[in-house]
Amino acid sequence: MKITAAVLMRDGITENFAKEAPLEVREVDLAPPGRGEVLIRMGAAGVCHSDLSVINGTRPRPLPMALGHEASGYVEEVGDGVDDLKPGDHVVCIFAPGCRQCTPCAEGRPALCERAAKHHGVGELMTGARRLTMDGAPINHHVGVSAFATHAVMDRRSLVKVEHDLPAHVSALFSCAMLTGAGAIFNTARILPGQTVAVIGLGGVGLSAVLGAAAAGAGRVIAIDPFESKMEAARTMGATDCIKADENTIQAVRDLTNGGVDCAVELAGSVKALETAYEITRRGGLTVTAGLPHPDQRMALPALKLVAEERTLKGSYIGSCVPQRDLPRMFSLYEQGKLPVEKMLSHRVRLDEINVAMDRLNDGSAIRQIVDFD
Repeated sequence: MKITAAVLMRDGITENFAKEAPLEVREVDLAPPGRGEVLIRMGAAGVCHSDLSVINGTRPRPLPMALGHEASGYVEEVGDGVDDLKPGDHVVCIFAPGCRQCTPCAEGRPALCERAAKHHGVGELMTGARRLTMDGAPINHHVGVSAFATHAVMDRRSLVKVEHDLPAHVSALFSCAMLTGAGAIFNTARILPGQTVAVIGLGGVGLSAVLGAAAAGAGRVIAIDPFESKMEAARTMGATDCIKADENTIQAVRDLTNGGVDCAVELAGSVKALETAYEITRRGGLTVTAGLPHPDQRMALPALKLVAEERTLKGSYIGSCVPQRDLPRMFSLYEQGKLPVEKMLSHRVRLDEINVAMDRLNDGSAIRQIVDFD
């Protein structure tokens, strides 16, 4: 079938995306779903920094590639062997599914799935197939999703059925932002009621962490960012304190918390931000990072503190989540008003505005943008 998709033809572009137009909105061919695969009509797709990281070359991927990974949609057709979904079902797309067979999956850590990493790294679906072509040449899939398109074929394991009555522009935000941000709070940090939490970097994922910390009952939620507008947004989502990210941040947090927070969560994708997070964590505390800096960046760590202060530094990928378990829980919290994720939605755009959306993401003028297909 003929569909419309935003295809990345060249990477290494770091600014002026509307002018440079790295994403070309083109007509492409989408093959029917094979065994274990599902055809969905896209409802909404979030514009995430991980997409921008492919464009600017921070996370190199095989090109050409149809981008987009945070999304939700509706089943149109199922392939052989798929008996638990039917046309019309509302689904959320998962960019880090589990094969349910490798060692990380057996440990309950599908985000670290070895099979998914192998296939997604070369632009394939989890089934090992490519279903997109343009002018007869194959187009690579972005982490098994390729959501900046009117339709997509995906591995069944890359989809979670939505049993709740949510609009697509809301459910899409749970696909990456909430799983990563709130998941880092619930699963990686395991925040307890009354604990102090600092969140550094207030994009969509960072604000999701703020929402998660408030829902977990944190006694103090400190939001840190260079942009006042994002700190104002954080206040509406449960932040008790906001501190500007500058040369005075570390001392300001220490003064506010009598030495440091129980847990600092870095979500800016910056080594400097991660070093700040480590320095504002109290003795015996936990520092969590879910940001994705350039792979060549290195962190300078005062190693003695790991022992002398019994510090813990942990990584968190897609919030250490098991999506089939965690998404229904998060949807329930949303319906109770405890995860008002729609508050971080700053723009709803058309697919042909995708490069403009990347400019907003790059300059920090947007929080979470949605490409709206409905």
